Amino acid sequence: MAWSGYDKEGHEQSQVTLPKEAREKLAVSAGDFLVYELEGTSERVRKAAPFDLAWHRAISSTLEEWGSEYDQESFDDL
Repeated sequence: MAWSGYDKEGHEQSQVTLPKEAREKLAVSAGDFLVYELEGTSERVRKAAPFDLAWHRAISSTLEEWGSEYDQESFDDL
């Protein structure tokens, strides 16, 4: 399971203080988003990859073949 903070438009956000060694190893700084992967009583933290909105918009029109009613029905339960 993965969890991360929400966007900067007033939605829920959480703040975490990481030790300097962890910040350096993860190459994170203030404002970066982290992903927490929880398994049992263990937790793994990694830096979230940035979302490239321009790239997403550029390719969106090429992905329509995956948006048919059949596709939606087939993948609804995933």
